[in-house]
Amino acid sequence: MPLESKFTEEQLFDNLISSLVHSIWISLGKVKNPMTDKIERNLFAASMNIDMIDMLYKRMDGNLLEQEETYLSRVLSELKMNYLEEKKIGDDLPEETTEAEKKTEEKPKPKTATKTKAKKPTTKKSTTKPKDKK
Repeated sequence: MPLESKFTEEQLFDNLISSLVHSIWISLGKVKNPMTDKIERNLFAASMNIDMIDMLYKRMDGNLLEQEETYLSRVLSELKMNYLEEKKIGDDLPEETTEAEKKTEEKPKPKTATKTKAKKPTTKKSTTKPKDKK
């Protein structure tokens, strides 16, 4: 038995997109995370959510109102540009590490012959008192 909704499909669609957009801004570190009250970045999550909006936009081609079409096109462009800017900065969370990078990190590095610095000869200082000459 479906739930009765007090909202129109347009309102529900707008709310869904707004929720995803807000989540992306948080993941890009542009807005404080309301749960932690901190600026956090997670480019992997941002990328995933941008891809979801992009997928919805493509799959709904021909079924969107003109204002929805315009809004989605504009917001996707803005989000993608901000994502690329943040990607250039780097320093992301470890979740973004690819499987290939993880395997590379796990491999032990081959041991190479390293030159050791030659130690300077040290002279021991005598701690004994000099003997008196008679």
